[in-house]
Amino acid sequence: MLVGRLRAAAPSTPEEWASAERDLDDALRDEASQVNGRRSAAGRRVVTKMGRFRAEYPLETSELDDSTEAIGGYRELHARLVRDDLPRFEADFKNYLNTNTIRDIAMFQAKLNEQRDLIRARVDTINTSLESIDYNPGTLISIELADTGNTDVRQFRADLRACTEGSLSGSESDQYSEEKFLQVSAIVERFRGGREGLTEADRAWTRRVTDVRNWYEFSASERSREDGEEREHYSDSGGKSGGQKEKLAYTILAASLAYQFKLDSGPRTFRFVVIDEAFGRGSDASTRYALDLFARLGLQLLIVTPLQKIHVIERHVSSVGFVDNESGSRSRLQNLTVEEYRARRLARIAGAAAGGAAAGGGAGAAPGAAPGAGDLAQVS
Repeated sequence: MLVGRLRAAAPSTPEEWASAERDLDDALRDEASQVNGRRSAAGRRVVTKMGRFRAEYPLETSELDDSTEAIGGYRELHARLVRDDLPRFEADFKNYLNTNTIRDIAMFQAKLNEQRDLIRARVDTINTSLESIDYNPGTLISIELADTGNTDVRQFRADLRACTEGSLSGSESDQYSEEKFLQVSAIVERFRGGREGLTEADRAWTRRVTDVRNWYEFSASERSREDGEEREHYSDSGGKSGGQKEKLAYTILAASLAYQFKLDSGPRTFRFVVIDEAFGRGSDASTRYALDLFARLGLQLLIVTPLQKIHVIERHVSSVGFVDNESGSRSRLQNLTVEEYRARRLARIAGAAAGGAAAGGGAGAAPGAAPGAGDLAQVS
């Protein structure tokens, strides 16, 4: 075999054999070097393709690595693909993508849009009630909605539209179907929190973009009843006076409660709210505004308040639960209708006035005095 590689006739002398040996050794070394070079280049190409394949299919290749030693695993994966005959299911996959997955995404988008429209409808109902009450003399206030400027929400809505636009026409090409699949896959992957190293970020993103309340930015507009001209615009309470902040807070609270209780759910709906000392430090004007607003919105209230606000709250309640604790060890509760409460108050004032006159004059009870010291629990 080696003789056949000689460039001349077979050597006949020891010197010729030595020269032939050197020639063959050089030739074999050159050939081995060329083969090793080609093998190394081929190995680098294979490793590069392995890396690309693993990047594209990370789940299927999670147990493989980028080295020629792992080539057996890639061959086994290829054999399994051939054995399972996956190309045979390509038509079924395309049909499922177009008739099921895309339509499911479209239904999901429609449901989110339905909830978005419901928010706007409920705010319109709330604004109808707000219009019946003066916010300030000659003005009314309304809740305004604007599309959010949040980048995540805007991009998510654009991605949903991209998934469904033109997808139900039935004339999609293979490239088009693949593009739609990748768009849907990217959204689902984030919903699953499946991106490596971004699980918590994706979960927070999912909560943010699927809560349609985050699709809006809310503000309040105070306008003139006469000509509709805007007097004040409230995106927050910064720079406002204490009284303005109080009334704005009550408006937001009432609107929130009305939204939660679904104002349009019928006039006989039970909308019970407990307010614990919310009016203790507020101005009388703001308190009257809040109570008028709550009444207009059809809320049933249980108000816990110290005595100094009873003269403001009194006309809005039907009964009073008077609580006192004379001994300091136990409390007492006395239930009265508001008419009984007023009668007892008048009797107490009259008695105090008579006692003061008999003693040679003195300070009578304050107009808001009640049967004793304590707080009032009232139900409208």
